[in-house]
Amino acid sequence: MRSLYVEAAPPRRPRVAAALECVDVFKIYRAGPAETVALRGLDLRVATGELVAVVGPSGCGKSTLLRLCAGLERPSAGDVRVLGASLGGLADGQRDEMRARRLAVVLQSANLWPGMSALENVAASARLAGRPDPAAAARDALTTLGLASRARHRAATLSGGEQQRVAIAAAAARQAEVVLADEPTGELDERSEAQVLEALEALREQVGSTVVVVTHSDRLGEAADRTVEMRDGRAVP
Repeated sequence: MRSLYVEAAPPRRPRVAAALECVDVFKIYRAGPAETVALRGLDLRVATGELVAVVGPSGCGKSTLLRLCAGLERPSAGDVRVLGASLGGLADGQRDEMRARRLAVVLQSANLWPGMSALENVAASARLAGRPDPAAAARDALTTLGLASRARHRAATLSGGEQQRVAIAAAAARQAEVVLADEPTGELDERSEAQVLEALEALREQVGSTVVVVTHSDRLGEAADRTVEMRDGRAVP
């Protein structure tokens, strides 16, 4: 398997011991007088380089956890730290820059530009992250993940599994230090699920990414370094 690095890759920042930390985190959604408590004093620590599967029933707060770790929402109370930085202490522009350069979010829908080719989608992600040669980084990532023959195909014409692997290639091309994946295999058949799992493992092994996957998949859970079970907005000890 080829390396996901290219010669012109920028120097990596010093690694921190914990890539993600949630300390006594609450998230409360309010609609008029009604309140929904999504997270109830969640404590979680993910070490740098771990592949962690987050499991639990629907409505237990798994997706809310990912949104908070991505800086897309703020906690109602508690602290969320990503790569050593407390997200609550960052301005909106600083959180945006962290998402652009150091994080990647992979959704169940893959979230690609449908009219652009696989190569163009991956190169756009690398360009956003400030990679010096986005096209080269994109070609290398697609080749490594077995998608070189699909590089010129529009995203809309790819299968669901291929789209997810392209989204993961985008994370690889930008050298994402943390990858947050929300049900990346939720609508895939067994073969495609296995390919997506291999792609996530490649991120951890070759790029050194910390990978947190929200999943209902037993296969993903078994392949992870660790499984975190959530119930009623908390991580079960």
